[in-house]
Amino acid sequence: MVGFRGAVGEKWGLRGRSPASLSPEGTPVTTFYGTVEHSIDDRGRVAVPARYRPAFAAGVVLRLGPEGCVEMYTPEGFEAEKELRLGANRSTQTQEGRRVRRAFLAGVADPELDRQGRVLVPPQMREVAGLSEKAVIVGCGDYIEIWDPARWERELASVEREMRAGDDLHAVAGDS
Repeated sequence: MVGFRGAVGEKWGLRGRSPASLSPEGTPVTTFYGTVEHSIDDRGRVAVPARYRPAFAAGVVLRLGPEGCVEMYTPEGFEAEKELRLGANRSTQTQEGRRVRRAFLAGVADPELDRQGRVLVPPQMREVAGLSEKAVIVGCGDYIEIWDPARWERELASVEREMRAGDDLHAVAGDS
């Protein structure tokens, strides 16, 4: 298992949270958290942690993340993210709006979980994200990131350096 090291992870408040919470309407919403390493089989499938599989019963939406990982959303989570990123000010009538849509939507895939709770990451996504034999699954609240282990370690080290340097991540993590 790959995780947050030392006191830094504790500072971020990443331990002891329940995966279920309620939406403003009172319906259950899954909060994805934690970090776990899984194998990728020779067909490019990676297991979704068992506690999160019910959240993906209606489907899975994958897209490449800007830092080199694969982002994994529930259909509802992806719709919310799409509205946030493409909202009313991202009209198809402007070049900027069309480019934002292309950048966000062009590489999206919507595989399903198989009976063993695995998701097939398309070959092009695996190649760009550097995924081959192992993957690190990282819970990010309303979505999951799938990382190449070496790339994840570099990202985690970078985040930890920024935390120690006192960058704005302290405000996000709830530190004063």
